[in-house]
Amino acid sequence: MLAKEKEKLEALRAVKSAILLAETEKGGDGELPEEKEVAIVQKLVKQRRDSATLYMEQGREDLAGPENFQADIVAKYLPEQMGEEDVREVVAGVIAQVGASGPGDMGKVMGPTMGKLKGKADGKLISQVVKELLNQ
Repeated sequence: MLAKEKEKLEALRAVKSAILLAETEKGGDGELPEEKEVAIVQKLVKQRRDSATLYMEQGREDLAGPENFQADIVAKYLPEQMGEEDVREVVAGVIAQVGASGPGDMGKVMGPTMGKLKGKADGKLISQVVKELLNQ
C-alpha cells in the first residue's frame, strides 16, 4: 500500500477477500485448514490465467496483461509446484498400483493421483502425463 503498487494490492485484496468469504460462509467455524487456503489461492490463479487466455484470443492484450500480472503475484503465495519428472514418477507408481493398462483406465488413475498431488502440481499437467503414460 505504501509503495503505491495498485495492481499488486488488487491481487492481494482478492486473495484476502476469497479467504474471508470461505471462513465466514454458512456452516464454517471461522477457521480454514491450510489445504483449503491453498485450494482457494490455486483457484484464483487459475481464474486469472483463464481470463488472460480468453482476452488474448479476443485480441485484448490490454486486459490480458493485468490478469497475467495478478496471477503471477498470487502464484508467489502457493507452495512450490512439482516438476514434470516428479509428476511422472508418481503417476507411474499409481498406474502400477491400480494395474491400469490403457486409455480406458484414465479414471482409475486420475482419482488416486489427484489425491496424492493435490496442491503440489497443476491438474492440466497431471492429466497430460496420465494420458501420455497410458497411451504408451
